[in-house]
Amino acid sequence: MHRLFTTFFLIGIAGALFQLIGGDLQAPGRVVAALWEAADLAVTVSLGLVGVLALWSGLFRLAEHSRLADRLSARVRPLLSRLMPSLNDNPGAGAGVSMNLAANMLGLDNAATPLGLRAMEDLQKSNPQPHRASDSQIMFLVLNTSSVTLVPVTVLLYRAQQGAADPAAVYLPMLMATTVSTFVGVWLVARIQRISLRDPLLLAVALGWLALLALMGLGVWLAPPELGATLSGLVGNLILLAVIALFFIAAWRAGVDSYDSFVEGAKEGFTLAVRLIPYLVAMLVAIAMLRASGVLELALGVIRQGAAALGWDTRFVDALPVALLKPLSGSGARAAMLDVMQTHGVDSLAGRMAAVMQGSTETTFYVLAVYFGSVGIRDFRYALWCGLAADAAGLVSAILLSYVFFG
Repeated sequence: MHRLFTTFFLIGIAGALFQLIGGDLQAPGRVVAALWEAADLAVTVSLGLVGVLALWSGLFRLAEHSRLADRLSARVRPLLSRLMPSLNDNPGAGAGVSMNLAANMLGLDNAATPLGLRAMEDLQKSNPQPHRASDSQIMFLVLNTSSVTLVPVTVLLYRAQQGAADPAAVYLPMLMATTVSTFVGVWLVARIQRISLRDPLLLAVALGWLALLALMGLGVWLAPPELGATLSGLVGNLILLAVIALFFIAAWRAGVDSYDSFVEGAKEGFTLAVRLIPYLVAMLVAIAMLRASGVLELALGVIRQGAAALGWDTRFVDALPVALLKPLSGSGARAAMLDVMQTHGVDSLAGRMAAVMQGSTETTFYVLAVYFGSVGIRDFRYALWCGLAADAAGLVSAILLSYVFFG
């Protein structure tokens, strides 16, 4: 990450100097001004998230205290045992893996990471070659880098903070894009590991999920064009309300004091917002330098010309910084998404496409480094390439689906 960060700054400075040599005496001042503006924007955005972060932190605390994630994990365990056969011989690892994926599905990021690290340690206990990733560890990693998230709170709250007319308008295409990412990642790993995906349970779950998405997508597609985005937002909002209701019902049935639990979780919202500031400052400033120095526009211009030469619509190029940064840096992709929203508008095609991209995949290099590094694995085998293939599928789907829903 430090190499990427340093490279952004040095390329931005080089671009400003190149423009200065070319006779643009305002270039250095423009780049320096972009630094201050981006730093101020990072603080404004972070503090503006306090209320929404407090809300969702409180709601997620209900899910944790009611052990909703535990119950969901028990339901997905039979499915996981088909994708990771070694779990049948290592039931202890199965609990950690299923709880991690259940937490990811519910958007419980704070719980998902420690659960994932614990699951990786459990999987490592049955790994015959401790420095080499096992088949189950690779499948687990790919599921983490592409897992379907039913509550993509981060993306929605950033859209709300930036003034989107309907923050949930991107929900359905985002859900479809991350589904494509997951299916491609699982298919590749299963093919390499010779795992049969024709199991009745796997087929039933996959076809049922695809049928549900197709039904929702068909409703949006058949609606008049002016109602398409409205219906997409309606579906997203209904799903979010259903999830919130599920949190409260689970807390009520478990005898949890919902008010105290909510307040306890909401207190973390302010801390989390403040903790985001340095990361946003770092990446927003770096991206601002690239944009102000003309380097980013030059690179995007080359891609735009290539797309135009092929007869493609070139509007997707404006959102590409998110796609390029997503596999490398979560904070970088988040900053790129905010930059696109600020530059082109939160409800523009580029702004919505950037949001769908942000929610379509995880940060493969980060997940791989943290999860494998935590247990001392040095030989990743094919994990990286399968993760990147899942990323590519999700990001391409995000572009195509954004055109379908918003183009």
